[in-house]
Amino acid sequence: MSARAPLKLALLISGRGSNMTAILRAALAQEIAAHPAIVISDRVSAAGLASARELGVAAAAWRGEARQGTFEEMLLATLEEVQPEAIALAGFMRILSPAVVTRYLGRMLNIHPSLLPAYRGLHTHARVLAAGDTEHGASVHFVIPELDAGPVILQSKVAVLPADTEAALAARVLATEHVIYPRVIDWLGTGRLVWRAGAPWLDGRRLETPIVEDFRAASVGG
Repeated sequence: MSARAPLKLALLISGRGSNMTAILRAALAQEIAAHPAIVISDRVSAAGLASARELGVAAAAWRGEARQGTFEEMLLATLEEVQPEAIALAGFMRILSPAVVTRYLGRMLNIHPSLLPAYRGLHTHARVLAAGDTEHGASVHFVIPELDAGPVILQSKVAVLPADTEAALAARVLATEHVIYPRVIDWLGTGRLVWRAGAPWLDGRRLETPIVEDFRAASVGG
């Protein structure tokens, strides 16, 4: 970690926010160079809101158009007030408009449960099993207007086991997400990772292909 001020971070969630919790805990333990300023949800019922507050992080939720206008209006107003340096989508299930994504281009990260560019979209674990793939994983990438198509920074790789169910495979991939997502946020916070000329640069070099961390022989998450 560097001596610079921690990265001021906003996190967007839609549900329980397990990746959010992993990031918050790493930040609060000063294991990564990030300061979680706020957690924002598009669902007032999201369980992750309570988790954030229990960890002492401010949380806000959209309460519907009748009270707050559209979600994106609420989101932009909140971000304008908080002024985060970066935004992490952590189990955030709403597709943001190109206008919002472009406004924060190079400052917005997402994690997707597949080895992108394979299996964009939903139900990745079921699709991997149906295809008979032997490898699966997760990808941390910058967000661009095209869904799940932004430049990938870091990927985890796990083995697909013969006896795997969708739930078992999902749990094993999720455990690796909790490792790689905080790591990329730390790279951003320390200045190792930057967005330059429409591409990610790491340690002064343009990242042409993702870094891959191999968990196939590991017992991450048990």
